[in-house]
Amino acid sequence: MKHRTRMHFITEQGADIWDRWQRGESMSSIGRLFERESSSIYPILSPSGGIRPPKRTRSQFALSLSEREEISRGVARNQSTAGL
Repeated sequence: MKHRTRMHFITEQGADIWDRWQRGESMSSIGRLFERESSSIYPILSPSGGIRPPKRTRSQFALSLSEREEISRGVARNQSTAGL
């Protein structure tokens, strides 16, 4: 039996898989496109029940990179939380 290494799909490939699945293509035909078995396509589609998950967005309440850096510098200087 031939053993293949695990293939991790990049974002563009995942989007292509979802586009093809929504157009009605089978997992077998999608797998052939990537030269893989349909069993390698199944784990991408199954967690959401075959329905494309919404695009991820960052919460409006999440700190920005500059805010996190400012807090980190304040903590490193032993500054009080009120001073941050």
